[in-house]
Order: sequence, then structure tokens, then C-alpha cells
Amino acid sequence: MARISLRPGGGEWRINGRELDDYFPRPAHRVRVEDPMRVAGAEGRFDVEVRVRGGGLTGQADAIRLGVARALAADDEEVRRPLRENGMLTRDARKVERKKPGRPKARKRFQFSKR
Repeated sequence: MARISLRPGGGEWRINGRELDDYFPRPAHRVRVEDPMRVAGAEGRFDVEVRVRGGGLTGQADAIRLGVARALAADDEEVRRPLRENGMLTRDARKVERKKPGRPKARKRFQFSKR
């Protein structure tokens, strides 16, 4: 879950009180998080304050991406179409499948033994 605050500014990113480069050491995560700003042409126009929790770094990066895209679309209706075309306003609905009884994981089977 991510809470996003956009304020007019110089393009500062604060995620849970830390800098963007400090919170996401992988460049792929940073690119994913900054994508909505690039697509909307809003790089350097807003300071972004984020509170995020739960999941791993990739899930958090995607949650931040969705939140920033929604905030930009709410601020300016003109950027909604390019954000939508790049798939940034769509939530990833995949969830972890539950573990089934009689199996070690959701789909994995115990090793078969003929004898």
C-alpha cells in the first residue's frame, strides 16, 4: 500500500523518509517508479512524498508507480490518456494462490515414489 503526496517543487523524492536512490538501490525499480513523471512530462515539477509498506521492493515500486500516475491524472486530465496507454493506471490484480491441503505448496506435489 502506498500513499503519495505531490507538491509543486524541484523533483525531490522521499520514500519513507529516505531518498529514492537510497530506498531503491536497483536502477530498474527507480526507472519503474519515475515512469509516470516521464510519460506525463512532469519531471522536476513536483516533489513526491511517499509512505509505502507491505510486499517486497518490486511490489512497492509498482504500488508507488500506480499512486503517482493516479495523482498526476487527478492533477491534470490531459495526462490521463498517455498514462492509460502506457498501462500506468491499471492495478496488477495478481495475488498469491493459497496453499492446498495435501500439498507442500499451492500447486507443487510431493515426490512420487513407485515403491
